[in-house]
Amino acid sequence: MARISFPFLGTASLLAATLVFSGMSTRRKPEPLAVPLYRISSQISGWRATGNVTLPEATLHTLNATSYLSRNYAKGPMQLELFIAFYAQQLAGESMHSPKHCLPGAGWEIWKYDSAVVPVDGRSVRINKYSIQNSGTRMLMFYWYQSKSRIYASEYLGKVLLAKDTMLTGHTAASIVRVLVPDRPGAEKEGLAFAASIIPEMQRCLGSDPRRP
Repeated sequence: MARISFPFLGTASLLAATLVFSGMSTRRKPEPLAVPLYRISSQISGWRATGNVTLPEATLHTLNATSYLSRNYAKGPMQLELFIAFYAQQLAGESMHSPKHCLPGAGWEIWKYDSAVVPVDGRSVRINKYSIQNSGTRMLMFYWYQSKSRIYASEYLGKVLLAKDTMLTGHTAASIVRVLVPDRPGAEKEGLAFAASIIPEMQRCLGSDPRRP
């Protein structure tokens, strides 16, 4: 009886996995937004929108999002930046644009990785909270991933959920939401309050039941 070599088994497994994921990719179903991102309120938690920002073509190419919103807000002398990228569908094995990868390339150093909790419809949701700096400028960055049925902070969990959704339902639409504020006294409180208010706005855009984020 012929013996099967480990290299052969490895190659066969790789081919089988490729076929499975190729088959799963045909199940993906693009999901458009229920409400366009630009309809997100210009008045949020005392913050007033001061204008939208158009990203350069090179950035848009790298981002490869279905739609995005980059908007500045002001509250007295304080400034805040909101960024949202929405993907109508994703490929299994890939992940959405992550600040972990783009910030260093833009000259920002992440000097503290942390998380925070925000209230959403009577329950607590954990999001990322990073302290970043560039040429003496310090900022607080809050970001999370949000789909029609979930809010999560981990990129790794996102990949697992993406594979699961691709295989079971084919619905892989999701977004990344980022809030950026200068790292000054009171910045964390203001940033978290804004995040807690922007989550229901995203639920409306995604078409979520607000009682089930």
